[in-house]
Amino acid sequence: MSMNEKMMLAVVAERSGGPEVLELREVERPTPGLTEILVRVHAAGVNPTDWKSRTDNGDEAFPAILGYDVAGVIEEVGFGVTWLRVGDEVLGMPKFPLLPGGYAQYVVAQSRQFVRKPKALSFEQAAGLPLAALTAWQGLVETGQLRSGQRVLVHAAAGGVGHLAVQIAKSLGAYVIGTASAPKHEFVRSLGADEVIDYRNEDFADVLRTRPVDVVFDPIAGDTSLRSLEVIKDGGSLVSILPVDEAAAAEARRRGIHAEFTLVEPDRLALTAITELVDQGKLRVEIDSVFPLAETAAAHRRGETNQATGKIVLRVMAED
Repeated sequence: MSMNEKMMLAVVAERSGGPEVLELREVERPTPGLTEILVRVHAAGVNPTDWKSRTDNGDEAFPAILGYDVAGVIEEVGFGVTWLRVGDEVLGMPKFPLLPGGYAQYVVAQSRQFVRKPKALSFEQAAGLPLAALTAWQGLVETGQLRSGQRVLVHAAAGGVGHLAVQIAKSLGAYVIGTASAPKHEFVRSLGADEVIDYRNEDFADVLRTRPVDVVFDPIAGDTSLRSLEVIKDGGSLVSILPVDEAAAAEARRRGIHAEFTLVEPDRLALTAITELVDQGKLRVEIDSVFPLAETAAAHRRGETNQATGKIVLRVMAED
């Protein structure tokens, strides 16, 4: 597929639907404006919010280039950008909840919604970091106010968000308990978890009822949030990445528990703190699988199984 310099390849969802609506197309390459940078994308992260965007948005949202996480090299800087330079390697989750269009060879967004890529990370690992790590950081550090010496339960501890939440919680000095299927226990312990509960064969509420935790971090929500209240100390915190239902919220209020829904936001300060943990060897990104851009539909199918260990990533690596 030949292209001139004004065009690029991108995966476009022309309409809502299953993974089959994702098609590789030639589209116009964006141009950076004031305080923006043009990033040549080497890899893009795949997140559950991607397939929700593909299926849950109204018709007016399409056609759309999905993808929030990007890692790549700066190709061009807009007027007013002074702290980054052409050639810098960066990662970010810009514009969220708006779509920056990460499933493409180039992305344009505000420079201060990116940070420099840690040298220890490959582009694929870097692309798996921003959305999931910011979700965990903002949920644990800011919403849950997790402190050293406290006990935290991390649900889905082997997943894309969960495996980063375990490591961030350990970096804060917490005692970390994770839930995961038995085959993933060794992996979750390798992240620093002090205990792992086999959610398929054990009821976490029964295991922890007599030794409650200070904070629960819940990337699952629904019934899990309501049942999690059984193992939280009065005055503790429940942090959910989806809205807490009214039954759970009412029970939390009765017991003085702070039950909060946290929606991730672009945050350069938090992302800088996260990349510092990477540089210190306290945070690593587990890659479940890497798909070429042309096989984005297969990446979504993999994600929708909910069986991934760590992150699913697209290898983009723009070609001239």
